[in-house]
Amino acid sequence: MAGLTAMEKKLAEYKCNTNEAIQLKLVRFPEELEDDNTTFNPEYSHQVFGDDEVAFGYKGLKILLYYIAGNLSTLFRIEYTSKVNEKFDCVEADDVESKIREIIPPGFCTNTDDFVSLLEKEVNFKPFGTLLHTYSVHNEEAGDDITYQIHKADMTCPGFREYHERLQTFLMWFIETASFIDVDDERWNYFLVFEKYNKDGATLFATVGYMTVYNYYVYPDKTRPRVSQMLILPPFQGEGHGAQLLETVHRYYMSSPTVLDITAEDPSENYVKLRDFVLVKLCKDLLCFSPGRLMQGFSQEMVVEAQQKLKINKQHTRRVYEILRLRATDMGDAEQSRSYRLDVKRRLIGPYKKKQRELAKMRRCLRPEELTNQLNQIDLNMQHEQLEESFQQLVSDYRRVLERLAQA
Repeated sequence: MAGLTAMEKKLAEYKCNTNEAIQLKLVRFPEELEDDNTTFNPEYSHQVFGDDEVAFGYKGLKILLYYIAGNLSTLFRIEYTSKVNEKFDCVEADDVESKIREIIPPGFCTNTDDFVSLLEKEVNFKPFGTLLHTYSVHNEEAGDDITYQIHKADMTCPGFREYHERLQTFLMWFIETASFIDVDDERWNYFLVFEKYNKDGATLFATVGYMTVYNYYVYPDKTRPRVSQMLILPPFQGEGHGAQLLETVHRYYMSSPTVLDITAEDPSENYVKLRDFVLVKLCKDLLCFSPGRLMQGFSQEMVVEAQQKLKINKQHTRRVYEILRLRATDMGDAEQSRSYRLDVKRRLIGPYKKKQRELAKMRRCLRPEELTNQLNQIDLNMQHEQLEESFQQLVSDYRRVLERLAQA
């Protein structure tokens, strides 16, 4: 038994955390290949390597996935200092290469020289599709403004299908429940963000991030675009590109008379916060959201104007109203504060009222012992505590949106 334990300890040394082993780069210059400062790692790898996010059979494992910054041509190489097959009989290492090959398209490089040769041709890469928006972000490190472009593309753009196959691989590492889409469905729209940069006197473009949107049919003659995937690549996060992208996409659809409203598929908390900021920014100058109107409460006028002018649905319009009303409310004034709290809680209490209706039905239908069991699950004091907790969290989130709005 002691021998088995010793063997287990030795084999445990051959387990590698795949989030640490996978090394990603977006390469502009050859010298960046050896620069650790340009390397970044995945947030997730469970969809490729299982829930434990572990590769067995290697010491010092490095899974190198380097992309040329613009067209995303790929270098894939595996390095390690020791492999279990070389040290132990009848023990097999995980087939890491096959797992990676399942998600990256064919045509990648396996040696640095070929990759550098492709890098020299990067000057020929140009963004796909139609230019929708150009904006600048001041870069403190460079001491200059950097220009970015947002383009709309589709699968008819030459070379875009292959480019998208390379781009979507990043989803596996940065979106927890990512999946690849059916690109043969023409109802998909693709929105891409690129950075303009100079190299040896030429203007080149680097991929920053992207969004996919599916156009659902709404009877009889409308569409409802639904945001499916959105990713700003890690080297560019925290610079405001997500807000620029989402606002540009909203403005693109706002101009279409056939679009009913814009939604999102299973949005993350971060996406909801981003959407709150963008929608508040779009709505704040509408007459129906003036301070005087806000203090009168949520109105059908707000719903209609936001939907017709900005393609925002009722649920999202309600959040915009609550955020802008918070801005217009003096929370130090007891009466204004109470009015705001009650207004928001009336919305939040909906699910609890539903439980109360269910309880009323139970009283008529259930035997006493069954009713007691259900009552134990519906503690009114607990509900009041949860309601207050939800309200405080919401106000905290709303304040952050307003702080960002004040800086915009």
